[in-house]
Amino acid sequence: MDYPNDQAPGAPVRSGIPEHGRIPKYYAVKAQIAALVDELGEGGLIPTERDLSERYEVARETVRQALRELVLEGRLRRQGRGTVVAGPKLEQPLSLASYTEGVRRQGRTPGRGLVTLDRFPCPDALAAETGLTRGEPVWHLERVLLADDERVGLESTYVSVARVPHLDTDFEPDSSFYGYLGARGIHFGDADERIETVLATPREALLIGTPPALPMLLIHRVSRDTEGRPLERVRGLYRGDRFSFTSHLTHQ
Repeated sequence: MDYPNDQAPGAPVRSGIPEHGRIPKYYAVKAQIAALVDELGEGGLIPTERDLSERYEVARETVRQALRELVLEGRLRRQGRGTVVAGPKLEQPLSLASYTEGVRRQGRTPGRGLVTLDRFPCPDALAAETGLTRGEPVWHLERVLLADDERVGLESTYVSVARVPHLDTDFEPDSSFYGYLGARGIHFGDADERIETVLATPREALLIGTPPALPMLLIHRVSRDTEGRPLERVRGLYRGDRFSFTSHLTHQ
């Protein structure tokens, strides 16, 4: 098998080219634009579709498809009427650490914008999933996630009112919820987490400021405290073009 010596271990094998050597024309153009992206660096302005189609001698629709994929992958981003090279993705650890900590570790400024904070009786489905009591009051905290004022996700947190009765009066919506819990002597013990890829709903896309067709990473988390009692249920939606998740594994 033809495996180039300079093949990066995280890159597609043989640069994604099938063994028979026949590749779609847009993919060849995409590879050429990707090389241009590496040359320009973050913030570099990509030539117009017309300029690229003339440079690579292909139709503008071929260029458009190549650019569309690079935008979806997070290599490029739209800026005004142009397209520029995007910065590196945010790496978020798969651990019981807050979003705030993960973003700060990468030299970015975390933030959150409050969408809603309300309370309602715990429904059957939430009770069955978390171990809360059906009908007991629960808070629903929904916030837009920010990194350097860029909207990158949407987070919904469900927590028993009995655990944090004054959430609506003594919690700063743009601060860390985990920090808030810790200051009150409530500490995380363990959690169950599931990740899947989804498309944002029209409402979610509007709140995050992305096209509905942009792939999202969806994290479901059910957390318990150090005594095994239900603590929170989180639905975290993250932009697939701006996030990657990391985890350290050990053999048991």
